[in-house]
Amino acid sequence: MQKPGVVSVLTASVSRKAGGLYSAVCRLSQEVAVAGAEVSVSSFADKHTAQDIQAWQPLIPQVFAPQGASFFPTSRAWQRAILQGHPELIHNHGLWLYPSLICLAAHRRGIPYIISPHGMLDPWAVRHSAWKKKIAGLLFENRHLRHAACIHALCQSEAESVRAYGLTNPIAVIPNGIDMPDGQAERRLNEARRRPRRPKQLLFLGRIHPKKGLKELLDAWRMVQDAPGHEQSEWQLVIAGWDDGGHEEDLKRQAGFLGLFHEGGAVHNSICFAGPKFGKEKDQLLRGADAFILPSFSEGLPMSVLEAWAYGLPVVMTPQCNLPEGFVAEAAAKIEPKIESIAAGVSALFQMTDQQRLEMGLRGRQLVAEKFAWPKIAQQMMRVYEWVLGKGNMPSCVITE
Repeated sequence: MQKPGVVSVLTASVSRKAGGLYSAVCRLSQEVAVAGAEVSVSSFADKHTAQDIQAWQPLIPQVFAPQGASFFPTSRAWQRAILQGHPELIHNHGLWLYPSLICLAAHRRGIPYIISPHGMLDPWAVRHSAWKKKIAGLLFENRHLRHAACIHALCQSEAESVRAYGLTNPIAVIPNGIDMPDGQAERRLNEARRRPRRPKQLLFLGRIHPKKGLKELLDAWRMVQDAPGHEQSEWQLVIAGWDDGGHEEDLKRQAGFLGLFHEGGAVHNSICFAGPKFGKEKDQLLRGADAFILPSFSEGLPMSVLEAWAYGLPVVMTPQCNLPEGFVAEAAAKIEPKIESIAAGVSALFQMTDQQRLEMGLRGRQLVAEKFAWPKIAQQMMRVYEWVLGKGNMPSCVITE
């Protein structure tokens, strides 16, 4: 097979502002480059770009100053740079934003492109701000989607959402990947899990957004605290992540009303709002946690759950996280994004022994090591690139019906 030439990766942000896409797009781009593609990355600049762009090395993303309205920034300079660079293929991550228009301009020049929606066509996501997305769809997004040479779905559920949206493009089903902590880290991790600590920590780590089910989680946490026989000091809920649209302040008010949180860090808070965590701070947070929860209404394929498993954490999550392998492997407890279901799942987790939780987390660690390692994911994507460019056969991960 021939390797693809220049693959131009488009993403609205190369910083933490992109949430889970930040690490997912970064690591996929790096590993595809290792596999032999010539990768160029471009994006809008934002207030975190200078701090976070180093994580992309050895790739050097080209960033452009956004212009126009804040709700839909544009950049003619960005579009000119892509078209004048004559990439052989474009890989666009995300929907509803200016990179979609760049892809349409490239299509008119005969340049094929692949789209990774990252869960943005899931039913909940389409319903959220539905009128804005309907307008965007009519103006440009539906054409952008229809003209894609291939759509990259992170899981079978997302592929079904693509079809439900009315699209007939070929779909490549390839999950996100994960980097595993080294062997020494694993030994330290297991030792830490065996040391009894109070309070234990149930961790949420991700974008602070209504779709994550955090409002329901707080109400469920109150129910668990009030349950007979529960020791209130035994567990603490840690909510960490980037605040999207002021939702964190809403959650703090709710937690205060429920008597779970007092601004200023009172000693007896059963909820801790830890703020955004990246790099070493995120590593420390994951090492210090005892379990992980994601009560989400909608996901593509959440990096946060893969990271939790990589650190040996037992997980409580919804089917909407699109990781059914976790339930099959008994590495996750299943809940629905409803208060009573979340409370029942959390209570069941608390009733497990430390050893049972440790074994559950290690099953998750084995799962991601076998199925979600980045080099393996990148090789699958390379085969899709080669096929789209007519340099290889259709990979087995591609579905056409």
